[in-house]
Amino acid sequence: MTDAHDPTPAAPLSTPSVPDKVSLEGLEERWDERWAEEGTYAFDRTATREQVYSIDTPPPTVSGSLHVGHVFSYTHTDVVARYQRMTGKQVFYPMGWDDNGLPTERRVQNYYGVRVDPTLPYVPDFVPPHDGGEGKSVKAADQQPISRRNFVELCERLTQEDEKQFEALWRHLGLSVDWSLHYQTIGRESQLVAQAAFLRNLARGEAYQAAAPGLWDVTFQTAVAQAELEARDYPGHYHRVAFHLTDPAAGAGLEQVTDGKVYIETTRPELLPAVVALIAHPDDERYQPLFGTTVRSPLFGVEVPVLAHPAAEMDKGAGIAMCCTFGDLTDVQWWRELDLPTRPVIRRDGRLLAEAPDWVEQPAAVGLWTEALAGKTTFTARKEIVEALRTSGDLDGEPVATQRKTNFFEKGDKPLEIVTSRQWYIRNGGRPGTDSQGRDIREALLERGRELGFHPDFMRVRYSNWVEGLNSDWLISRQRFFGVPIPVWYAVDENGDPDYARVLTPSEDLLPVDPSIDVPAGYTEDQRGVPGGFVGEVDIMDTWATSSLTPQIAGGWLRDEDLFSRVFPMDLRPQGQDIIRTWLFATTVRAHLEFDSLPWRDAAISGWILDPDRKKMSKSKGNVVTPLGLLQEHGADAVRYWAASARLGTDAAFDTGQMKIGRRLAIKVLNASKFALTMGGDTPASLDVSAVTEPLDRALLAGLADVVESATTALERYDHTRALELTETFFWTFCDDYLELVKDRAYGSTEAGYTPTEVASARTALALTTDVVLRLLAPFLPFATEEVWSWWRSGSVHAAPWPSAAPLRQAVTDADPGLLHATGKALAALRKVKSEAKVSQRTTFARVRLELPSADVERIGHALADLRAAGRVRGDLEVMGRTDLEDAVVGAHELDEPPAKTR
Repeated sequence: MTDAHDPTPAAPLSTPSVPDKVSLEGLEERWDERWAEEGTYAFDRTATREQVYSIDTPPPTVSGSLHVGHVFSYTHTDVVARYQRMTGKQVFYPMGWDDNGLPTERRVQNYYGVRVDPTLPYVPDFVPPHDGGEGKSVKAADQQPISRRNFVELCERLTQEDEKQFEALWRHLGLSVDWSLHYQTIGRESQLVAQAAFLRNLARGEAYQAAAPGLWDVTFQTAVAQAELEARDYPGHYHRVAFHLTDPAAGAGLEQVTDGKVYIETTRPELLPAVVALIAHPDDERYQPLFGTTVRSPLFGVEVPVLAHPAAEMDKGAGIAMCCTFGDLTDVQWWRELDLPTRPVIRRDGRLLAEAPDWVEQPAAVGLWTEALAGKTTFTARKEIVEALRTSGDLDGEPVATQRKTNFFEKGDKPLEIVTSRQWYIRNGGRPGTDSQGRDIREALLERGRELGFHPDFMRVRYSNWVEGLNSDWLISRQRFFGVPIPVWYAVDENGDPDYARVLTPSEDLLPVDPSIDVPAGYTEDQRGVPGGFVGEVDIMDTWATSSLTPQIAGGWLRDEDLFSRVFPMDLRPQGQDIIRTWLFATTVRAHLEFDSLPWRDAAISGWILDPDRKKMSKSKGNVVTPLGLLQEHGADAVRYWAASARLGTDAAFDTGQMKIGRRLAIKVLNASKFALTMGGDTPASLDVSAVTEPLDRALLAGLADVVESATTALERYDHTRALELTETFFWTFCDDYLELVKDRAYGSTEAGYTPTEVASARTALALTTDVVLRLLAPFLPFATEEVWSWWRSGSVHAAPWPSAAPLRQAVTDADPGLLHATGKALAALRKVKSEAKVSQRTTFARVRLELPSADVERIGHALADLRAAGRVRGDLEVMGRTDLEDAVVGAHELDEPPAKTR
């Protein structure tokens, strides 16, 4: 047989060299070293695109340690990689480290006890005040201020150490990554790709800057994108507050007006000085007479209009709301659509302005501001204003406690504010616009979602719902320090002010650049910040703006076009369900805009790991489990078994019990294989299916063919759990039934009178099944299967061809797959009798009547010799059929005296 995936190669086999004692201990270290030495998982870059299977591996965030959720999802990816490699594909399986961004900055601040002050000069050979966990005990205000460059160097130092630990853990887990293909999202190659992609977006009009209200995290002092929002319950109080009609006659006869006052209900009274209008629904008859009139705000006396807008909710609170600039996203909508003025009162640090704004003119209001509000946090300002409202009589009743949904930055712990700032955006369909082909961007990206293969398919709706719900373009600029610089400068006018309309850009051949250090073409360093000169952009790109380019970064775009042509678009994006809206969508946006294509063919979406309370494990919740201890206690194969037992898209419980089952399976692979390979003293000269002549052996191979076919189909559909389940079930049948049934024949027992042909049939079936099952289990249990493979086969099982069902099925076309099952049930019935009699299984039957389902009587006849030997039937074996039975039972029987125990 010459099939490349033929499971029965005719090449001579080595005589098994099986250790006296087999064990899982130490396999991870030993085989990791061997795989590295032999380049087992090295990618062959001469392969054509058709021969390549490329994976856009998730770069884990380098912020301390991996957790068991990483082990869970990355195992799923590795199963795919190992399977595809065995099907003959050259697998492009890189590993990246997502090392820029906020999590790294926070870790560095805590680790070293430092914070950035961009005004400070760089200090060569800087030694931080702390080096380790003790930095966490330093309050933020007491952290040592250092220059931005010094801080970035500390970030690079710490991430390099973390990355070494991450790689060591991935190797222990057995990820079949080509470790020569690794990158950092802050590395020079990543910066080149991110900056070049941005400049191309800018040239095509897909990137733009705008000064507009946006979500702002006051703790981290940075803008936040829509994709990074997390709605959380937040305690608050409703305050019923009076606004005063400037023309009391306008409210005459209105039920909603009392003594010239109209009441609104708000949870944010501290924003009263930022009010620009009161707004009600145009169909709300209660307020229609007030539309077009004006009111004065309590305490501050600022005159604002009463307006109508359909976004006002008639059944919420009083049905009329104050529009502040800005309290929430609805305020932004009203401000934009009703062309309202801007009256910001909250600074970027979350505190109120230090001086009363110019629209607060009344002496009493200015005094209130100066004495009670200036520079205060919103929490303190709220208390002061509520007390002032009580005194003025403009608070109706006491505040009523409530829980409200509030937007948070996903990594923050304070509600977001909305502030106006200049930011950079990339068009993503959140605002009306077209791509370079003139297509509506939103519709084009929805179509990309329909093209992409989602596994499981129900995850597709999360993508489409996200795109359809976008209300803003992608904000990519961040006011942080450790990240890819936005590669632009701005001309400075004759007054010394940056002219943000005159954007200066570098040519691609100069990338990467840092505008805070490098100088634009046509200028010199001494022109930085002076009239007629330039200033560099100080913002960096959002981490997703770099991570959205992982296929391009890993694939060598702009630096290795030959490699890029062989791996892009990639075949698979594996990732978590919680970042469909960020990583998956953003990567789709970048590929669509740059290449007019999807970045990959399929997306495999993992579920979450749940703690014992059925809550998602996450670092922020403090309920994660670090994996190294699990790997050391149970072994990598056992932990991988637990992970692979969960289907894509399905949440799984953290279950060490399942790991114990996996360890038992891995140990059984070693022991059963040793038994099978040495049962007859040697193995056949080759795995020649034609040597399998006996019905029971042929039935085994027929069942094996079914498993190979079904497991292959499952893996092609990214259903690794089904493939494992089928293989594991067959393997235990092989161990519990077949091995017991044929061991006498395989040993060549002369007492039973087996012919050489019958003995060869058993030995070949044993070796052949071991060979195929090892390959079926290799993606799941890479260490145990490689260990067994090394006992008798050359090379690596992970470089061996994936088994094909066709040669097996062709060789055993007339086999009865039910024979092994029926004979196994009969053997189980014989064993049960001895167990209930509390005698050894070596005890013989003097005679026995075996009662079977009628359909099994004829088929059992083809395996009676093996059944008699395995069941230790010395005398008569009567087989009788019954229509009322589903399983075999033992009727009349007589046991001999148990054999004497030997010492």
